[in-house]
Amino acid sequence: MFTATADMILPSTVTGSFPRPRWFDVSMWGRPLDTCMLDVRFREKFQDAMAVVISDQERAGLDILTHGDLHVDEDMAGRAWHHYPLQRWAGFEGDYLQPEETTAPWLHYPPGTLLNEIYTGWRWPRVVGKIEHRSLDYPKLWRIAQGKTRKPVRFGTCCSQVMALFLDIHTPKYKDKRQVIWDMAEAMNKELLALRAAGCRSIQTEEPTFHFMANTYGKDHEQVKFMIEAFNREVQGLDDVELWIHTCWGNPNMQRVMEDTSYANSIEIYLERCRGDVWTLEMKDRNQKDLELFEPLKHDLKKKICIGAVSHRALQAECPEEVAAEIRKALKYIPPERLIVSSDCGFGRQGSNREIAFYKASAIAQGSNLVRRELGLPTTYVPAADPRLQIDVVPGRDVARV
Repeated sequence: MFTATADMILPSTVTGSFPRPRWFDVSMWGRPLDTCMLDVRFREKFQDAMAVVISDQERAGLDILTHGDLHVDEDMAGRAWHHYPLQRWAGFEGDYLQPEETTAPWLHYPPGTLLNEIYTGWRWPRVVGKIEHRSLDYPKLWRIAQGKTRKPVRFGTCCSQVMALFLDIHTPKYKDKRQVIWDMAEAMNKELLALRAAGCRSIQTEEPTFHFMANTYGKDHEQVKFMIEAFNREVQGLDDVELWIHTCWGNPNMQRVMEDTSYANSIEIYLERCRGDVWTLEMKDRNQKDLELFEPLKHDLKKKICIGAVSHRALQAECPEEVAAEIRKALKYIPPERLIVSSDCGFGRQGSNREIAFYKASAIAQGSNLVRRELGLPTTYVPAADPRLQIDVVPGRDVARV
């Protein structure tokens, strides 16, 4: 079901998280949103920060906006992206360093590296009881964001199965990790259905593990097949929602977490075996590796393909012409009516700053407009590129010619 992108060709967006304003210096630290909102200082800062992030994206000229993950705590390397549900659902307790023997095979890094610093610094709850849904307040978070714009706001959340990578079982209620993953999928499904009931019609599920696991075990391995079933259970009942499936290769403090980044083993999984409408891929930072895999499918794509046209890892802000060049490459393999333009991943995982994120976002919008003009398509107004609206104007310069 296409909702947000139904009548758009080459729409522009960003993947999810966005850097906070510097004055937004509060976090929830596991408390319910309702409790936090009773604090008048939190209530004002949270709503104002949401208005700022929405305004930044509108000024950048994006067609589809996000809530910026502003509910996620400002903690080390973006741990709270995983942690927000784990702190709130029943069945979890404590904060512990994950033992080496239960750490995923691709998450082992030597001392003296940033990824070692991150993965030894992160702590995780243990599974100590039956996992059950408790409200994550996604409907309220979406209403706060959507109430500040007439453009569609896509709501993103961490997929339950990627959270399970970091969990250890300390209860006889679960015999293995599969049972944990399934109960988490059912818990997340309840929250996504509540989000849908609130009126949200564009939801992004972030980082199911098929592309990691297919490269490690093979695309038809029993573990991969189970993860596909768990994902489809997680998004069950969202048939009238535009469902985005975001994939990248890691983003803790802007870091790639593995070297084998090929989508070759998972393209059929994401396009054919998973429920969903839009598949987002990390492309810019990988020099559009694997883009050619879409050539045989060019005229038979049921899902829309969202490519990253700017990097979330490089601090150099791309210019619109660079983004346009990325789009033109993609159009060799993906028809314009099936192509969406975004960032490789979110900008709000500690590393980037708000100004760089803003100009990367605006480059996406402006680059999309360049290609739309070449194709004779309508363009989107980009306030950031309007000569009349530049903050500083050089004396004697004709702003109409800038």
